[in-house]
Amino acid sequence: MTDTFGAPALLPRSFAWIVIASMTAFLVNAILKFWFGFPGVGAITSGGGILSAVQIGIYALAVFAAVVSVNRTPGTTLREDAARITGINTFLVRAAFWVVVLVGLGDAIVSFLRVNGSLEAVVGSELAGNLGRAQYRGLYFHGPLILLGILIASVTRSLGFIWLALLVVLAELLIVISRFVFSYEQAFMADLVRFWYGALFLFASAYTLLEDGHVRVDLFYASMRRQTKGKVNAVGSILLGMLLCWSILIIGFGGSSSIIVGPILVFEVTQSGFGMYVKYFMAGFLGVFAVTMMIQFVAQFLESIADKRGEPGARETHADMM
Repeated sequence: MTDTFGAPALLPRSFAWIVIASMTAFLVNAILKFWFGFPGVGAITSGGGILSAVQIGIYALAVFAAVVSVNRTPGTTLREDAARITGINTFLVRAAFWVVVLVGLGDAIVSFLRVNGSLEAVVGSELAGNLGRAQYRGLYFHGPLILLGILIASVTRSLGFIWLALLVVLAELLIVISRFVFSYEQAFMADLVRFWYGALFLFASAYTLLEDGHVRVDLFYASMRRQTKGKVNAVGSILLGMLLCWSILIIGFGGSSSIIVGPILVFEVTQSGFGMYVKYFMAGFLGVFAVTMMIQFVAQFLESIADKRGEPGARETHADMM
């Protein structure tokens, strides 16, 4: 169906999908560089050869695919694209929820058995020794749990990240009961609370943006017309949203010792004895935050342009209802 509010919005739609495609290409190239030994895009001028050319080609292919996809569907409205992008983001956050739930519970159980000297009796001496090494636990214990979490997220929509709030409360309640009733407390118990709380705080940001629930400190925005708000939100999505997310990704994946890549490469753990082996996961939370927020800012950009154009079908957010 052709947009009745002017020519099809090919330019903003192309921009939105190019941003998502470029981010995807960036993440693929980061994986190729740090985990598969590719030289990186920048090495094309210093002997990177065919592998650097392949990485550059990934960017070109991603952008080309985004532009072609938009031009093949000129009748798609901005709000339809925004809903599609939000759906992608919803799946990513749901998958992240299941991953942190399964990894958190699984690692806490292993840490509990280790600290109480029962792990060897349950899994054998060799496997118990291997589970005490961060790299082995990350690859062969956390890895399958990550895949299982993604699989569950693909077949169910019944639970989401908001349940992490309840899990954080239950984990903290367990600490209180065990400490003051049974005089028992171990490092892994506090690690579990921090692990789930960090996930809740960072994963909930994209949902809060979707519902326009972030605190706005302004004097004029509330009294603006929807079209004017659309202009403000479109500009803000780019200058204050997407640029921030790109900054996090570029800095976080800037090198083998950067704040995201460094801990993941070495499966970094805390120094608290028999605590959980999930510190490297929490570095990855920052990457998940940047990716999900980038995607949601793109969706907000499209919704904002639709508001500016006066397109019907605006979604009522929590802030609107308030």
